[in-house]
Amino acid sequence: MAYRTERVESIIRKELSNILLFEAHDAHLKYVSITKVSLNKDMSVALIWYTVMGTKEEIEATKAILEKSKGYLRSSIAKKLDLRKTPELRFKYDESLEYGAHIEEILNNINKNEEK
Repeated sequence: MAYRTERVESIIRKELSNILLFEAHDAHLKYVSITKVSLNKDMSVALIWYTVMGTKEEIEATKAILEKSKGYLRSSIAKKLDLRKTPELRFKYDESLEYGAHIEEILNNINKNEEK
């Protein structure tokens, strides 16, 4: 069962990335990167982790557009997947890249200070 869940997560991630890049009607969605997809046990809900480069305002605008586009995205995925029921999509902004960049910046500053 776990293998099937992982496989479906991977397929959803790939298909959703392609839909956002090539089929989305809103230009904001072309810059969204899907970082992870997690399905619950019965595969009725897919938590979609995403990131987008931009200012806080652009990130918030993208979040609103994703929420508004849930139905379109779910139906597009349903056409590409062979599942009895397409999972509900829930989007969550992935802050791990920003956090990683912040840690890297701190480490670089420490290294610069030690070199002086």
